[in-house]
Amino acid sequence: MMVRAAIALVACLGMVKLAHAGVEIEEVTSPGGIDAWLVEEHSIPFTALELYFEGGTSLDREDALGATSLMMALLEEGAGEMDARAFAAAREELAADISFDAGLDSVTVSVRFLTENRNEAIALLRAALNEPRFDTDAVERVRGQLTSVIRSDEQDPSFLARRAFYESAFEGHPYAYPSNGTVESVAALTREDLITAKDAVMVRERVHVGAVGDITAEELGAILDEVLTGLPETGATLPADIEFNPPVGPLIVPYDTSQSLALFAQQGIDRASPDFFPAFVMNHILGGGGFSSRLTEEVREKRGLSYGIATYLVLRNHANMIMGQVATANETAGDVIDVVRDEWQRMADGGVTDAELNAAITYLTGAYPLRFDGNSRIAGTLASMQMVGLDVDYINTRNDQVAAVTREDIARVAAQYLNSDDLFFAIAGQPEGIAEAQ
Repeated sequence: MMVRAAIALVACLGMVKLAHAGVEIEEVTSPGGIDAWLVEEHSIPFTALELYFEGGTSLDREDALGATSLMMALLEEGAGEMDARAFAAAREELAADISFDAGLDSVTVSVRFLTENRNEAIALLRAALNEPRFDTDAVERVRGQLTSVIRSDEQDPSFLARRAFYESAFEGHPYAYPSNGTVESVAALTREDLITAKDAVMVRERVHVGAVGDITAEELGAILDEVLTGLPETGATLPADIEFNPPVGPLIVPYDTSQSLALFAQQGIDRASPDFFPAFVMNHILGGGGFSSRLTEEVREKRGLSYGIATYLVLRNHANMIMGQVATANETAGDVIDVVRDEWQRMADGGVTDAELNAAITYLTGAYPLRFDGNSRIAGTLASMQMVGLDVDYINTRNDQVAAVTREDIARVAAQYLNSDDLFFAIAGQPEGIAEAQ
């Protein structure tokens, strides 16, 4: 335990310098042709490595929903000659953090290790990615854990609203399927399904790598070849892009609770669009700015209809949305929806004030450096930047692009993209004052 505490302390110390300085990113290509982005920081003997494989749970076959989530959870449950217990003991002895996660658009592998244990930690990572055991006892144990998560989600209004939302808005697309699968689909998964899921998503052509810490480009290149060249070059075909296309009118998911949870959204803006930064600042003023946003002022402060409401730009790999969420008492659900629609249209019709714009730019530019408060967070940012197609200098130019947004930009973008009639609501609870579309 002392060793693991030491690596946590090293991780924090290692970022004091980077968090207060410009980030210099080096583009690296391994001898085997694998690309990565690297930020070298040799003052502390510690490195964070992030591997993002594009595809995620959206690559699950319809007859094997949940396979990617279950597969990723099993990668730390034994590899090569090590069963689950031996793998955990080896990781603990090395004070190496190796974790695996599955999302809708990608699966991620996060690694942190001390320089003195680098070779052994990388050998452990290589085994996990190339020689997972998928032992029967481990599969059954983790299958039970995933099933418990699914059953718990079925009692969560937020999950129920989100599931109904995605099923309705993306009908027929992989985004409409539950990422963790269903109780029935997970129960039917076989070891062969897990191997198929791994080979579908963990492939060299769709890996994006970010590394930060005590490592050189040459050393990183050698690691990438050791860890990744054994993986398939190509995998399953990625899903098609899809427009946000919900049904007309609110969708109500009956649930016995005193509050209603509402998700609302309309078609969004592509990350590569020249309108992205005006939309980004606009959203902060509308609902993304916490207590300073218009929706919080109107819904919470003036009317006391909710403890909190927020909006955000959802940038999926294959779809984009301007989306929000709010919880309110059942009897005030209709009032909240009316206020949201009114504020949505007010932004579309009138844009923002100078004071709102200046406050938003000050906050957004000032808060940005706080994202880089750890090697792992920077490494993850590097990998995600590659996945969405940003250039290597984005970190150092992003604030300039935010600061360049004008009132005229926001007025134009708001008028073009926002329309209260296009808002789709999915509501879990027993909302009053709302007529569900037939």
